Amino acid sequence: MDWNKLLSSRRYQPGSTITMFRSHDRSQFQRDYDRLIFSSPFRRLQNKTQVFPLPGNIFVHNRLTHSLEVASVGRSLGNKIAQFVKTKEALEHPEILEEIGTIVSTACLAHDLGNPPFGHSGEEAISYFFTEGEGQYLKKLLTDEEWADISHFEGNANAFRLLTHSFNGRRPGGYTMTFTTLASIVKYPFESKASLKGHKYGFFQSEKEIYKEVAEELGIIQLNSKPLQYVRHPLVYLVEAADDICYQIMDIEDSHKLKILSYDETTRILLNFYDKDTDKEDLKTISRTFRIVTDKNECIAFLRAGIINKLINACADIFCQNYEAIMNGTFQGSLIHHLTGTNKQAYETCTELAYSRIYHTNIVTQIQIAGFKILATILKEYIDAVLKPETYYARNILSVMPEQYKVHQDDSIYTKIQTVTDYVSGMTDSYALNLYRKIKGIELPEIR
Repeated sequence: MDWNKLLSSRRYQPGSTITMFRSHDRSQFQRDYDRLIFSSPFRRLQNKTQVFPLPGNIFVHNRLTHSLEVASVGRSLGNKIAQFVKTKEALEHPEILEEIGTIVSTACLAHDLGNPPFGHSGEEAISYFFTEGEGQYLKKLLTDEEWADISHFEGNANAFRLLTHSFNGRRPGGYTMTFTTLASIVKYPFESKASLKGHKYGFFQSEKEIYKEVAEELGIIQLNSKPLQYVRHPLVYLVEAADDICYQIMDIEDSHKLKILSYDETTRILLNFYDKDTDKEDLKTISRTFRIVTDKNECIAFLRAGIINKLINACADIFCQNYEAIMNGTFQGSLIHHLTGTNKQAYETCTELAYSRIYHTNIVTQIQIAGFKILATILKEYIDAVLKPETYYARNILSVMPEQYKVHQDDSIYTKIQTVTDYVSGMTDSYALNLYRKIKGIELPEIR
């Protein structure tokens, strides 16, 4: 693949082929970043669970704070790789390499936009409704490809749809992002039929042709046509690494704040990232700092900051060491997967601990249970209504659906179902809970 094509400022805007690098005082990639920061879907992330329930007195991460931190790490990774690429390639417009940090940072902001409420279990709840819940009957009404999309709901594919789909009352092309930014968020660049065991894919059937256009514009290598499958855009590896670094380390820090992990446990786990022989100076700095700082949360934050920096440098080195494989599409796995030495051992320890001690605590499980019930109820009510809109109840429940999600009677069944999942996946935790209560008659609306 060629950076001259991979870095394109052309925007996805049906009917337009205009390519312009700068607009007044901002590059097109900076405009992408600003457009996302000010968007409603991004703002709604503040009321979507990351792992732990949204805070009472103790503030832990939600989807918004997580995305902002991932964007910060992504920018650092992007800037490092931009400097490296300058030494390897002669571009027609070398100044565009300076935008890599912004592009990666923007893609990081968008990486969780398509995720439904109630944390990671939200995707499972939507999939479960179709595969084992009351939506099973819909399989016979859809093609195999459509059913693969619906029955294995994927937040990554939904983010791509959110950014490119022309919702009712909105302009064509969704957020009309640059092709490069769009390609950089597609972690799994293939359709659902190409995914392993029906999980993890990058675009729905409804956006298949859009991704194909993006890939062709950028010169991304195609692996297969049926089912459609491509290699990753190189910058995807940096977006993925930024997410991997942040969620793993920040979940440990949040667990300490919530007293799931003790201070001694947390420091021991995080200090595993430092080698006693090769990181002597860093360990001396940590020791000096711990003698001065008495706030335990601040001590953990200091450790966390150093570890994130170590992992940024390690992942950047892995990208550079495997540059040729990444550029020709033969690199396998994530950058984090290729960690070595103490970084690898410590990261794997964090992963094991997260699954054994963090993701199955009562407060996390309770959110998952509630999410399953709430999302299943909303999905059933609205899918029944869009498929049989002539009943009195259906007319009423559809009347309170936001304008951008209104369906047309000549839409396909797939489109109607997708419109409901668009609506549900865009909900915040509190919106979904309030809607569930009203649907079930548990709570009545108030005039305020």
